[in-house]
Amino acid sequence: MPRQSILLPLFLALAACQAGNPYTAQSLPYPPAPAAAANPALDPGSYPAAPLDYGQYRSWNWSGTADVAGTYGTPLQDAVSQQLDQLGLRPARPGNAPDLQVSAEAHNEQRTRQVTDYYSASYGYYGWHDPWYGYGAAIPVTRTYNVVVGVLRIDLLDARNGQRVWSGSAEFDASGSQREQGAALREAARQALAGYPPY
Repeated sequence: MPRQSILLPLFLALAACQAGNPYTAQSLPYPPAPAAAANPALDPGSYPAAPLDYGQYRSWNWSGTADVAGTYGTPLQDAVSQQLDQLGLRPARPGNAPDLQVSAEAHNEQRTRQVTDYYSASYGYYGWHDPWYGYGAAIPVTRTYNVVVGVLRIDLLDARNGQRVWSGSAEFDASGSQREQGAALREAARQALAGYPPY
């Protein structure tokens, strides 16, 4: 291949680089700022909310929506009251405004449970002097059944502004005697309020 055929495209490429740039730099001024930019309004959504001081809550009272006379009545009231007492929250004295309004509600719900059992089966031959020959298998059998469980939900509301400051729920065994249900309600109240205050 002749040397001139290689050099000619190279010289043409170098000559093209020497040509003037068809693009010219320009700068335009920014448009003027809107009049509202001089006095910006505070946007509370652009800042994180201040952390809630749970130490300000020391007393409580039942809210108007508390279901303390429903299916579980007094045992529900006692279970929630005892757990609030364990957390250092005391009932508000008559005539004093409480710090918290407490809403507690318990009801029964149906749940579906599944249990799987494995049954083994083996087949083979075992001789007098011979080892056992054969095979075995585990056969899964799944049964589905319905149970009734109690669901306890506790809401703590700020008495001044009605904002919810805590919400928790737990399930408990709704069967058994009244004494067993009372013990199950106390355990459910402990679980529902286990993370309060969230420090």
